[in-house]
Amino acid sequence: MHKVFFIAEIGINHNGDMNLAKQLIDVACQAGCDAVKFQKRTIDKVYTPEFLASSRQSPWGTTQREQKEGLEFNQEQYEEIDRYCSQKKIEWFASTWDVDAQKFLRNFNLKYNKIASAMLGNFALLEEVAWEKRHTFISTGMSTYEEIDAAVALFQKYHCPYEILHCNSTYPMQTEDANLRLIPELRKKYQCDVGFSSHEIGYVATLGAVALGAVTIERHITLNRNMYGSDQKASIEPQGLFSLVKDIRAMEQALGNGEKILDEKEMAVRKKLRG
Repeated sequence: MHKVFFIAEIGINHNGDMNLAKQLIDVACQAGCDAVKFQKRTIDKVYTPEFLASSRQSPWGTTQREQKEGLEFNQEQYEEIDRYCSQKKIEWFASTWDVDAQKFLRNFNLKYNKIASAMLGNFALLEEVAWEKRHTFISTGMSTYEEIDAAVALFQKYHCPYEILHCNSTYPMQTEDANLRLIPELRKKYQCDVGFSSHEIGYVATLGAVALGAVTIERHITLNRNMYGSDQKASIEPQGLFSLVKDIRAMEQALGNGEKILDEKEMAVRKKLRG
């Protein structure tokens, strides 16, 4: 029986606070998650000077630059994350938003890479990731089949192992927008493993994805959805995360092996009811 790989997406929900990041790692470990994921950006490569100079109120100041820089961890902080995750025996990795950020991650011995839905059309970044030949999760929110085709072709060119994550890029996602029947269609079309990256409130769609064969689940996590941050509302809180992982493991058991077998428990009922 395949065990669903669960990625707890911390992203930028740590709000630039290492203690908060460690608390979120602890929650992921306690829930039984397989990995935690962060986001890494080189601010001056991702955003224009004009945008960074524009106004934005945040805990760090009054400009977009202050807000963006406040959410970024540096080399020393990622070294601390690396040590802490090693100590806790949980994998960590990050989705990057530019080539320099991807090169930065090579300072660490990571098993996985992640292409965010927003980056699926950034072929310079995709090529940088595929070149590394680490197992890569490719999110497909906001994407056409033609765009997915092009990304998959690039990863195949570099013989880089990958899997596709079905995703609806709304925050938070409404359950009726999940379109879970696309999961088996993606698996059939691309002949690869398919998972589900969800931003829903609750987890009905996430369990449905597992029932339809999703091999990986990615969910944003937070300590409290009312905290500062654009992703907090689309994240799952600790108790919800504990319940979700527990229910996914139960769903795995419920799926069985697909074979028609009369076990001893059912045979006992058969003898009673059929004589």
